[in-house]
Amino acid sequence: MLIITIVASSCNFFTLDSLKAVLALSAVLALSAVLALSAVLFFVGFLFWLAERKHNPEEFSRSPRGIGSGFWFSAVTMTTVGYGDKAPRTAAGKVIALVWMFAAIIIISTFTGMIASSLTEGRLADAIAGPDDLPAATVGSTRHSATDEWLTDAGIVFTGFPDVQSGLDALRQGRIDAFVYDKPLLRYLSRKEVGDELRMLPGTFGRQDYGIALGQGSPLREPVDIALLKEIEGSRWRDEIRKTLGKRN
Repeated sequence: MLIITIVASSCNFFTLDSLKAVLALSAVLALSAVLALSAVLFFVGFLFWLAERKHNPEEFSRSPRGIGSGFWFSAVTMTTVGYGDKAPRTAAGKVIALVWMFAAIIIISTFTGMIASSLTEGRLADAIAGPDDLPAATVGSTRHSATDEWLTDAGIVFTGFPDVQSGLDALRQGRIDAFVYDKPLLRYLSRKEVGDELRMLPGTFGRQDYGIALGQGSPLREPVDIALLKEIEGSRWRDEIRKTLGKRN
């Protein structure tokens, strides 16, 4: 059985539309991050104010203005700017400041990772998602193969390569946007050689069946059938598939 699928580049299919989508996503993420951080800063600043307002009124006054000073101090501490214009004097304030220093590092790292991950996912979502996107992309496949026939019948112009490895190399180098070929082989290569810069798309298309041809009334038919059934129903076959191809999509 031949099942055709697509391997696409994670970095070289980037159009004006996808750029607009990424910019829009960036604005939403930035606004969400600012609002969330502002809420955290206000809460921490309020704790600073509660700890310092009685013993350090010069820097954290008891008026609402002192809460603003706490907010300012928490922001300066989180960004490691350290202007030095305000500092906790009480033991409680120093403990809060120490905890906040370490927490701020984790928070900033988490927000940075979330934004970077979301931008990457948004960019990939606007790239090649399936066969319908192939006509607008630069496609590659192997010459004189079943995939060659499928792409030709579908009216998809593609660049022919002598072998799969040549096509994947071209994909890495950005000379094509997607490489279309037999799914089991691409899945195997994706586990062994492809790497993070390429991704195999989920789903399959262009299914074709393989078979073993035997002559009419051949005495080999029954023993071949029995041998195949024993092989594919055994645990060794399933273990080998998982080892070679990984989990099925």
